[in-house]
Amino acid sequence: MKRSLLSSLAAVTAIGAANASLYYTQDEAQESLPLKWTVGANLTYDDNVNPTAVGPGADDEALSINPYVGLSFVSITPQTTWDVYARVGAIYYFDEPEALGSEDLYGQARAGVNFTHRVSERLRFSSRNFISYELEPDYSYGYSTSRQVGEYLYWQTDNAVGYRWTERLATYTGFTLSGLDYDSNVPNSDRDTWTVYNQFRYQVSPQTVATAEYRYSEVSGNGYASDSENHYVLVGAEHRFSPNTIMIARVGAQFRQMDGVSDGDSTDPYAEVTFNTNVNEQFRVRSFLRYGIEDYDTVVTSAGFVGGVPVSALTEYDAKATLRIGVSGEYDLSQMLSFFGGVDYINSDYDDGRIAGTTTPFGGNPTEDLINAYVGLSVKFTENLYGNVSYNYTDSSSDLPGREYDRNRVSVGVRAEF
Repeated sequence: MKRSLLSSLAAVTAIGAANASLYYTQDEAQESLPLKWTVGANLTYDDNVNPTAVGPGADDEALSINPYVGLSFVSITPQTTWDVYARVGAIYYFDEPEALGSEDLYGQARAGVNFTHRVSERLRFSSRNFISYELEPDYSYGYSTSRQVGEYLYWQTDNAVGYRWTERLATYTGFTLSGLDYDSNVPNSDRDTWTVYNQFRYQVSPQTVATAEYRYSEVSGNGYASDSENHYVLVGAEHRFSPNTIMIARVGAQFRQMDGVSDGDSTDPYAEVTFNTNVNEQFRVRSFLRYGIEDYDTVVTSAGFVGGVPVSALTEYDAKATLRIGVSGEYDLSQMLSFFGGVDYINSDYDDGRIAGTTTPFGGNPTEDLINAYVGLSVKFTENLYGNVSYNYTDSSSDLPGREYDRNRVSVGVRAEF
C-alpha cells in the first residue's frame, strides 16, 4: 500500500489554472535523458492571418517561415527529478500583414523547469514552472479564445508540498502564481492570478484515489477588467485503468465575487476531467474537459440598443461561462511514418454585460463557439532528421461583432535532433 500511495502522490494533477496544459496529468519522468538539441523550421500558408481584423487586413493571406531551436533534458536521482526544456524561434511574414498593429517579424519562446524532491518516504516537494512568449494561441493552455494581433507573455509557477499521513491518507498543499500580458495593441486583456489550495487524497484501492479539494484565487485585471475572487470546493477521483491509462476528474462549485463597478456575487458549477491512454504501442490519445467561469477575455465590443437604436460599445461581462474540450492523438504507422491530429472546442456564454466602467446594462447574452481541428503526418528520414506536413482549420461562430471567421493553415517543416 505504501508504494501505491507514493505513486498516487507523484501522479496528482496540478491544480486548476496553474496547469501549463489541460492535457497534463503530472506523471513524473521515469528515466534520465541526456541533453537533446532540436533545430528546425516550418513554412506556413495562412489564408486569414488576422481573423478578428476589421477593415484593412481583414481576410489577409500570408506566407511565413518559423525557424526555431530547442533543448531538453531529464535528470533523475533517488531523491530528485529535474525536467527542463526550452525553445526559441521567430515568425517572419514575407509580406507584412495589413491589419493595424501587425508586423512582419514576431518572436516565439517557451521554457519550463519541473522539479521534484523526495525529502523522505512521507514528504515530497514539487515545483512546476512555465513561461511562453508567443503570437499564435494554444487552446489547450486554457486562456486563449481567439487569435489576437499582438504577442502575449504567459508565465506560471505551481509549488506544492505532499505529505503522507497514514497508509491511505495524504495531502497536497501549495500555491500558484500566473500572469498573462499582451502588448498595447490588445487592451483590457492582461491578468495576474494567485491561488492557494489544499487537497485531501484517500487511497480507495491500488488503482483509485478519492480527492477532496479547496482552492482560493484572486485575479487582477487591467484597464476596464474588474478584479475577482474565486472559491472552489471540489470532490473527485483519479483512477488508473491500466499502467498506460489514467482518468482524473473533479466536480463541484465555484463561488465568485467581482471587485469592481458591479461588485456582484455568483455560484456556479465547475468541472475538469483529463483522460490519457496509450491504446497500444502505436496509438496514443489524450483528452480533457473543463467547465467554469473564466476571467479571460471578459472586456469585448458587443452590440446592443440605446433608445431603440442599434449601437456597439466596449462591454464588460461579469460572467463568462466557458466549456473547453480537447482531444489529440498520434498513430505510428511504422518506425518511419506517424500520423497525428486533434480537435479543440470552446463554447463561451457571456452574461451580465454592462458598458465598460459603468453600471449601465448592455450587450445582452452573446454566445461564442470556436472549433480548431488539425491533422498531419511526420516522417523520419534518418536517425536524426524528420519532416512533417500539417493542415489546421479554425471556425469561430460568435454573436460579438468582428469575431466570426474561418481560417485555414497549411504547414511544411523539417527538424534535426542531436
